[in-house]
Amino acid sequence: MERFPATAPVVCFVAIFLGLQFTVSSASPAEINHDLTNSAAARNLKQEQERPHEVHCSRERSRAARQIIEEYLMPFVKRENFQMSSPCKLHPDNDMFQDQEEHKIHVDINEWRCGYCKKSFRAERFLDQHFDNRHYNLLNVSRNICLADLCGALHCDFVINSKSQKTKCNPAAAARNRHLCESLADTCFPVNQGLSASRLHELFLHQFCDAHTCSEKKKPFPRGGLKLPNILYLATSILTLMLLPFIYLIVFLHQRDMTGKQELKRIKKRTKPS
Repeated sequence: MERFPATAPVVCFVAIFLGLQFTVSSASPAEINHDLTNSAAARNLKQEQERPHEVHCSRERSRAARQIIEEYLMPFVKRENFQMSSPCKLHPDNDMFQDQEEHKIHVDINEWRCGYCKKSFRAERFLDQHFDNRHYNLLNVSRNICLADLCGALHCDFVINSKSQKTKCNPAAAARNRHLCESLADTCFPVNQGLSASRLHELFLHQFCDAHTCSEKKKPFPRGGLKLPNILYLATSILTLMLLPFIYLIVFLHQRDMTGKQELKRIKKRTKPS
Protein backbone atom coordinates (compact mmCIF):
# COMPACT_ATOMS: atom_id res chain seq x y z
CA MET A 1 0.00 0.00 0.00
CA GLU A 2 1.39 3.38 -1.03
CA ARG A 3 1.70 6.00 1.73
CA PHE A 4 1.13 9.77 1.31
CA PRO A 5 4.02 12.07 2.10
CA ALA A 6 3.96 13.85 5.44
CA THR A 7 3.77 17.24 3.71
CA ALA A 8 0.43 16.45 2.00
CA PRO A 9 -1.82 18.29 4.56
CA VAL A 10 0.29 21.44 4.20
CA VAL A 11 0.04 21.32 0.43
CA CYS A 12 -3.75 20.93 0.61
CA PHE A 13 -4.09 23.91 2.98
CA VAL A 14 -2.00 26.14 0.69
CA ALA A 15 -4.08 25.09 -2.30
CA ILE A 16 -7.35 25.93 -0.53
CA PHE A 17 -5.99 29.31 0.60
CA LEU A 18 -4.85 30.20 -2.94
CA GLY A 19 -8.23 29.14 -4.30
CA LEU A 20 -10.04 31.47 -1.90
CA GLN A 21 -7.77 34.34 -2.85
CA PHE A 22 -8.44 33.69 -6.53
CA THR A 23 -12.21 33.65 -5.89
CA VAL A 24 -12.12 36.97 -4.05
CA SER A 25 -9.79 38.61 -6.54
CA SER A 26 -11.95 37.42 -9.44
CA ALA A 27 -14.81 39.65 -8.22
CA SER A 28 -14.75 42.99 -9.98
CA PRO A 29 -14.31 46.25 -7.97
CA ALA A 30 -17.74 47.37 -9.15
CA GLU A 31 -19.37 44.30 -7.60
CA ILE A 32 -17.53 44.84 -4.31
CA ASN A 33 -18.52 48.49 -4.19
CA HIS A 34 -22.12 47.54 -4.97
CA ASP A 35 -22.20 45.09 -2.05
CA LEU A 36 -20.67 47.65 0.31
CA THR A 37 -23.18 50.27 -0.80
CA ASN A 38 -26.10 47.92 -0.20
CA SER A 39 -24.79 47.05 3.26
CA ALA A 40 -24.34 50.71 4.18
CA ALA A 41 -27.80 51.57 2.90
CA ALA A 42 -29.36 48.76 4.91
CA ARG A 43 -27.47 49.85 8.02
CA ASN A 44 -28.52 53.48 7.58
CA LEU A 45 -32.13 52.44 7.05
CA LYS A 46 -32.06 50.40 10.25
CA GLN A 47 -30.53 53.29 12.19
CA GLU A 48 -33.10 55.68 10.73
CA GLN A 49 -35.91 53.38 11.81
CA GLU A 50 -34.48 53.08 15.32
CA ARG A 51 -33.71 56.82 15.71
CA PRO A 52 -36.36 58.93 17.47
CA HIS A 53 -38.50 61.17 15.30
CA GLU A 54 -36.78 64.55 15.18
CA VAL A 55 -39.10 67.53 15.52
CA HIS A 56 -37.56 70.93 14.93
CA CYS A 57 -39.90 72.79 17.24
CA SER A 58 -38.91 74.40 20.54
CA ARG A 59 -40.91 72.82 23.34
CA GLU A 60 -40.04 75.68 25.72
CA ARG A 61 -41.19 78.44 23.38
CA SER A 62 -44.28 76.43 22.40
CA ARG A 63 -45.10 76.18 26.11
CA ALA A 64 -44.72 79.96 26.46
CA ALA A 65 -47.00 80.54 23.46
CA ARG A 66 -49.58 78.14 24.89
CA GLN A 67 -49.56 79.92 28.26
CA ILE A 68 -50.02 83.30 26.57
CA ILE A 69 -52.97 81.98 24.55
CA GLU A 70 -54.58 80.45 27.64
CA GLU A 71 -54.08 83.54 29.80
CA TYR A 72 -54.53 86.49 27.45
CA LEU A 73 -56.87 85.19 24.72
CA MET A 74 -58.99 82.21 25.73
CA PRO A 75 -60.87 83.95 28.59
CA PHE A 76 -62.30 86.39 26.02
CA VAL A 77 -63.00 83.60 23.51
CA LYS A 78 -64.92 81.64 26.16
CA ARG A 79 -66.80 84.76 27.21
CA GLU A 80 -68.00 85.19 23.63
CA ASN A 81 -68.79 81.46 23.43
CA PHE A 82 -66.85 81.38 20.15
CA GLN A 83 -65.48 78.21 18.55
CA MET A 84 -62.21 78.63 16.67
CA SER A 85 -62.02 76.67 13.42
CA SER A 86 -59.34 74.06 12.76
CA PRO A 87 -57.47 76.20 10.17
CA CYS A 88 -56.71 78.64 13.00
CA LYS A 89 -53.16 77.96 14.16
CA LEU A 90 -54.15 78.95 17.69
CA HIS A 91 -56.65 76.10 17.92
CA PRO A 92 -55.64 73.72 20.77
CA ASP A 93 -55.82 70.68 18.48
CA ASN A 94 -53.04 72.15 16.33
CA ASP A 95 -50.52 72.09 19.18
CA MET A 96 -48.21 69.13 18.55
CA PHE A 97 -47.21 68.99 22.22
CA GLN A 98 -50.72 69.27 23.64
CA ASP A 99 -51.27 65.59 24.45
CA GLN A 100 -47.85 65.23 26.07
CA GLU A 101 -48.35 68.40 28.12
CA GLU A 102 -51.68 67.05 29.35
CA HIS A 103 -49.90 63.89 30.48
CA LYS A 104 -47.53 65.78 32.79
CA ILE A 105 -48.24 65.20 36.47
CA HIS A 106 -46.65 67.76 38.80
CA VAL A 107 -46.51 65.84 42.09
CA ASP A 108 -44.48 68.43 44.02
CA ILE A 109 -41.69 70.93 43.50
CA ASN A 110 -39.07 68.21 42.96
CA GLU A 111 -41.13 65.51 41.25
CA TRP A 112 -42.71 65.33 37.81
CA ARG A 113 -44.41 62.15 36.60
CA CYS A 114 -45.08 60.83 33.11
CA GLY A 115 -48.78 60.18 32.62
CA TYR A 116 -48.06 57.48 30.04
CA CYS A 117 -45.66 55.18 31.89
CA LYS A 118 -45.76 56.69 35.43
CA LYS A 119 -42.00 57.22 35.53
CA SER A 120 -40.88 60.04 37.86
CA PHE A 121 -38.32 62.81 37.29
CA ARG A 122 -36.71 65.51 39.43
CA ALA A 123 -37.40 68.37 37.03
CA GLU A 124 -39.71 69.20 34.12
CA ARG A 125 -36.83 69.38 31.64
CA PHE A 126 -35.98 65.73 32.33
CA LEU A 127 -39.59 64.78 31.69
CA ASP A 128 -39.43 66.72 28.41
CA GLN A 129 -36.35 64.70 27.41
CA HIS A 130 -38.20 61.51 28.36
CA PHE A 131 -41.10 62.49 26.08
CA ASP A 132 -38.67 63.18 23.23
CA ASN A 133 -36.90 59.83 23.65
CA ARG A 134 -39.70 57.44 24.65
CA HIS A 135 -43.02 58.92 23.55
CA TYR A 136 -42.09 60.82 20.39
CA ASN A 137 -44.63 58.73 18.48
CA LEU A 138 -47.43 60.48 20.40
CA LEU A 139 -46.64 63.91 18.99
CA ASN A 140 -49.37 65.52 16.90
CA VAL A 141 -47.37 66.13 13.73
CA SER A 142 -50.30 65.62 11.35
CA ARG A 143 -50.77 69.34 10.67
CA ASN A 144 -47.11 70.32 11.00
CA ILE A 145 -47.88 73.39 13.15
CA CYS A 146 -45.35 74.57 15.72
CA LEU A 147 -46.65 77.09 18.25
CA ALA A 148 -43.09 78.35 18.74
CA ASP A 149 -43.27 79.74 15.20
CA LEU A 150 -46.02 82.08 16.41
CA CYS A 151 -43.96 83.49 19.27
CA GLY A 152 -43.09 86.60 17.30
CA ALA A 153 -46.76 87.53 17.03
CA LEU A 154 -47.64 86.49 20.60
CA HIS A 155 -44.80 88.32 22.40
CA CYS A 156 -43.21 85.20 23.92
CA ASP A 157 -39.93 87.03 24.50
CA PHE A 158 -41.77 89.73 26.46
CA VAL A 159 -43.06 87.04 28.83
CA ILE A 160 -39.96 84.82 28.98
CA ASN A 161 -37.51 87.70 29.38
CA SER A 162 -39.74 89.99 31.42
CA LYS A 163 -36.96 90.64 33.94
CA SER A 164 -34.08 90.92 31.50
CA GLN A 165 -32.69 94.09 29.99
CA LYS A 166 -34.65 95.41 27.03
CA THR A 167 -33.05 95.03 23.62
CA LYS A 168 -33.05 97.64 20.88
CA CYS A 169 -36.17 97.52 18.73
CA ASN A 170 -35.79 96.35 15.13
CA PRO A 171 -38.40 98.07 12.90
CA ALA A 172 -38.20 95.35 10.22
CA ALA A 173 -38.76 92.58 12.78
CA ALA A 174 -41.63 94.52 14.34
CA ALA A 175 -43.26 94.87 10.91
CA ARG A 176 -42.91 91.12 10.21
CA ASN A 177 -44.38 90.21 13.59
CA ARG A 178 -47.26 92.62 13.08
CA HIS A 179 -48.02 91.10 9.67
CA LEU A 180 -48.02 87.59 11.21
CA CYS A 181 -50.21 88.82 14.04
CA GLU A 182 -52.77 90.37 11.70
CA SER A 183 -52.88 87.21 9.58
CA LEU A 184 -53.70 85.22 12.75
CA ALA A 185 -56.51 87.64 13.54
CA ASP A 186 -57.93 87.31 10.02
CA THR A 187 -57.72 83.50 10.01
CA CYS A 188 -58.93 82.80 13.54
CA PHE A 189 -61.58 85.52 13.85
CA PRO A 190 -62.97 86.38 10.39
CA VAL A 191 -65.05 89.54 10.64
CA ASN A 192 -67.68 88.06 8.31
CA GLN A 193 -68.60 85.34 10.84
CA GLY A 194 -70.76 87.48 13.08
CA LEU A 195 -70.51 89.93 15.95
CA SER A 196 -68.55 87.62 18.25
CA ALA A 197 -65.87 87.00 15.64
CA SER A 198 -65.73 90.71 14.83
CA ARG A 199 -65.31 91.67 18.49
CA LEU A 200 -62.60 89.05 19.00
CA HIS A 201 -60.85 90.20 15.83
CA GLU A 202 -60.72 93.75 17.19
CA LEU A 203 -59.62 92.52 20.61
CA PHE A 204 -56.83 90.40 19.12
CA LEU A 205 -55.49 93.41 17.23
CA HIS A 206 -55.43 95.53 20.39
CA GLN A 207 -54.23 92.74 22.67
CA PHE A 208 -51.36 91.49 20.49
CA CYS A 209 -50.82 93.33 17.20
CA ASP A 210 -50.79 97.00 18.20
CA ALA A 211 -47.72 96.46 20.40
CA HIS A 212 -45.61 95.43 17.39
CA THR A 213 -44.06 98.84 17.05
CA CYS A 214 -40.91 100.55 18.24
CA SER A 215 -42.99 103.03 20.21
CA GLU A 216 -42.52 102.44 23.93
CA LYS A 217 -46.05 103.65 24.58
CA LYS A 218 -47.53 100.42 23.22
CA LYS A 219 -47.44 97.42 25.54
CA PRO A 220 -48.80 93.91 24.83
CA PHE A 221 -51.89 92.56 26.59
CA PRO A 222 -53.51 95.93 27.49
CA ARG A 223 -56.83 94.16 28.15
CA GLY A 224 -55.22 91.96 30.77
CA GLY A 225 -55.84 88.27 31.05
CA LEU A 226 -56.90 85.44 33.30
CA LYS A 227 -57.23 86.72 36.85
CA LEU A 228 -54.96 84.68 39.07
CA PRO A 229 -55.38 84.79 42.87
CA ASN A 230 -53.14 87.33 44.56
CA ILE A 231 -50.39 85.48 46.45
CA LEU A 232 -50.39 87.91 49.38
CA TYR A 233 -54.17 87.72 49.69
CA LEU A 234 -54.05 83.93 49.53
CA ALA A 235 -51.32 83.73 52.18
CA THR A 236 -53.21 86.12 54.46
CA SER A 237 -56.40 84.08 54.13
CA ILE A 238 -54.63 80.84 54.99
CA LEU A 239 -52.89 82.43 57.98
CA THR A 240 -56.19 83.84 59.23
CA LEU A 241 -57.87 80.45 59.02
CA MET A 242 -54.99 78.89 60.94
CA LEU A 243 -55.12 81.54 63.69
CA LEU A 244 -58.91 81.63 63.98
CA PRO A 245 -59.17 78.72 66.50
CA PHE A 246 -56.55 80.37 68.71
CA ILE A 247 -58.44 83.68 68.58
CA TYR A 248 -61.64 81.94 69.64
CA LEU A 249 -59.77 80.19 72.45
CA ILE A 250 -58.32 83.46 73.74
CA VAL A 251 -61.75 85.14 73.67
CA PHE A 252 -63.31 82.16 75.45
CA LEU A 253 -60.65 82.13 78.19
CA HIS A 254 -60.95 85.88 78.64
CA GLN A 255 -64.73 85.72 79.01
CA ARG A 256 -64.46 82.81 81.44
CA ASP A 257 -61.92 84.73 83.50
CA MET A 258 -64.16 87.79 83.59
CA THR A 259 -67.14 85.65 84.61
CA GLY A 260 -65.08 84.09 87.40
CA LYS A 261 -64.05 87.47 88.74
CA GLN A 262 -67.65 88.68 88.79
CA GLU A 263 -68.74 85.55 90.68
CA LEU A 264 -65.92 86.07 93.18
CA LYS A 265 -67.02 89.67 93.80
CA ARG A 266 -70.60 88.56 94.45
CA ILE A 267 -69.42 85.92 96.92
CA LYS A 268 -67.31 88.47 98.77
CA LYS A 269 -70.26 90.84 99.04
CA ARG A 270 -72.44 88.09 100.51
CA THR A 271 -69.85 87.08 103.14
CA LYS A 272 -69.02 90.66 104.18
CA PRO A 273 -69.91 91.16 107.94
CA SER A 274 -72.61 93.70 108.77
